[in-house]
Amino acid sequence: MAKTRVVVVDDSALVRSLLTEIINRQPDMECVGAAADPLVAREMIRNLNPDVITLDVEMPRMDGLDFLSRLMRLRPMPVVMVSTLTERGAEVTLRALELGALDFVAKPKIGITDGLKQLAEDITEKIRTASKARIRRVVVPPVASVPLATSALGSAAAAMHSPAASTSAAGQASQFGGLGRAALPTIGRLSTEKIIFIGASTGGTEATKDVLIHLPADCPAVMITQHMPPGFTKSYAARLDSLCRIRVAEARDGERVLPGHAYIAPGGFHLSVERSGANYIARVTDGEPVNRHKPSVEVLFNSAARVVGPNALGVMLTGMGADGAKAMRVMRDAGSFNIAQDEASCVVFGMPKEAIAHGAAHEVLSLNRIAPRLIERLRSAGGIGNRV
Repeated sequence: MAKTRVVVVDDSALVRSLLTEIINRQPDMECVGAAADPLVAREMIRNLNPDVITLDVEMPRMDGLDFLSRLMRLRPMPVVMVSTLTERGAEVTLRALELGALDFVAKPKIGITDGLKQLAEDITEKIRTASKARIRRVVVPPVASVPLATSALGSAAAAMHSPAASTSAAGQASQFGGLGRAALPTIGRLSTEKIIFIGASTGGTEATKDVLIHLPADCPAVMITQHMPPGFTKSYAARLDSLCRIRVAEARDGERVLPGHAYIAPGGFHLSVERSGANYIARVTDGEPVNRHKPSVEVLFNSAARVVGPNALGVMLTGMGADGAKAMRVMRDAGSFNIAQDEASCVVFGMPKEAIAHGAAHEVLSLNRIAPRLIERLRSAGGIGNRV
């Protein structure tokens, strides 16, 4: 069987050496080239025709994002970002995912040698997944036009949630998936009983965004487990909050789960839902990984089945593996209404495929149909507390 051919792009000679060693230890892949900057990488890609590249974010001669943007326009291919675990690194990494990178590895700021060796399994798994992924062509605003500072994201979020925001929304339709904010359908009344649960992994940061930006401000609460490491989910939530009609934030343990809000599992912690009297509350807990993941979709979806039952709506988006598939079937048995993303619109048709195989999904839909179907289902549900 042919090996996956990888080109490593990083300005650190140490990182290039370590990644090359990690890749070449795998029987199914080989590092065919290592470049110190994007201009050298460009020639390597042209001459060596790799299957996957790993790309550092901050490099000399050409910014990693600029290189990625050009690469995805001219020669789309699987890219795994190698990101520093800093606030700035997290924001730039999220921008890279918007530009078409499939996944990322968070390299440690100190102890780089031991840190990367400990991440060897994660690195090679992401490369292996990337080699099999569906590459999407991305049309997004230029790199410089997207604010990266958290303060800028916060300002954008405040403006977007203000009463005046809807007046300029229609003109921003192309930026938000083709549907102007003013044109978003409403559900009709806030539901404190129903909750939407979303699980996602590889490719899921953008897929989740594509669902959330089409949900109206009066939709039920949304609880999300996206496989992400610690240090990235805060920036991810802020970015989503700047784009959506609903409020989006990292979940906090013990907070009340409210309509019109989305709660993202913090990286490195499990998220679940509990009942406290008449209210739902978010439970954020430490603990062992489940299905090798923390946060795990299995944990969230099992709590949905146990606590929310027929008032739950489950959505399984793109991702490698089977995390959450069995629990989504438990949700269905408890009366929930479930949707799985279809293969054609998935970056990786792993988690939805497993959910479908377990008989967990009522419907299998393309990504652009999921939010409208949720809204349609909620509007036809007949009021608060009714079965969906």
